[in-house]
Amino acid sequence: MKIFPKSIKKGDKIAIISPAGSVEPTQLEKGIEMIKSKGFEPILGEHLYTKFSNGYNYAGTEDQRLKDINWALNDNEISAVWASRGGYGCQHLLHGLNLKEFSKNPKWYIGYSDNTVIQSFLMKKGFASIHAQTIKTSSFGVTEESYDLIFDILKGKSPKYSLESSQFNKKGNIEGELIGGNLALIYALLGTKYSFDFKDKILFIEDIGENFYALDRMMMSLELAGVFTKIKGLIVGGMTNMGDEKDNKQYEESFDEFANKLISDRVSKYNFPVVFDFPNGHIKDNRPLIIGGKVSLKIGEKTSLNFKK
Repeated sequence: MKIFPKSIKKGDKIAIISPAGSVEPTQLEKGIEMIKSKGFEPILGEHLYTKFSNGYNYAGTEDQRLKDINWALNDNEISAVWASRGGYGCQHLLHGLNLKEFSKNPKWYIGYSDNTVIQSFLMKKGFASIHAQTIKTSSFGVTEESYDLIFDILKGKSPKYSLESSQFNKKGNIEGELIGGNLALIYALLGTKYSFDFKDKILFIEDIGENFYALDRMMMSLELAGVFTKIKGLIVGGMTNMGDEKDNKQYEESFDEFANKLISDRVSKYNFPVVFDFPNGHIKDNRPLIIGGKVSLKIGEKTSLNFKK
């Protein structure tokens, strides 16, 4: 069981940092106001709006981004850390992350997409985190509930979800520790010391903007790495903007039927239960998950996923 950070209370400070891609101030206005409206104080990282172009528009150099995340994680006046966005760049920070003060006073880290690598790092060190919307996406029409549920977790509430059944589901009842996040980053960490420990875990995956062959390649790599012989169950979240926009009628949908079929086919030989169309990922209705949380997963005519303390 991973260490859950303590609940936060009204007036506490939430650091906002950009560990990967650059952002514009206008993209964060709504999210920052939302944090204030919930009774918390947003504290902006020094390089939150910095831009550094090096084949990609990063939110600062590696050293600048590392400085911000280490400040946010270790400053005892900060009660939670919320990523402004994902993109690419979190892998740059893994070698220099410092948890000296964080280990004495753990706090929630909130993000998804590229932030999966930060959450994998925290998992390896024994700390849970929240796989959920970033600040930037608050300006993109994401449901209010996607954010309300994050604040519920920050205040100490354990999520409970009920889902409609998918044709691709494999029935079963399991309990275990939840790991995972963005599939491309899980794939990118395979074979490194920062990769998730898959043994007896329930794996969550989601992705965006991948060609179907690339999706299969990533699933194939997980298979070749022995991941599917280790996990107890699989949760498949949003699969959106997959394949070619011209040819894929479900390109804008949150859950892509052909992507689900590819995943289903790849894991069909294994005995673990699988749930598809879980509302988490690069989608408008993104229900937060606790990476490192213990879950009870029941997949049948109806599906339920409940976190246990």
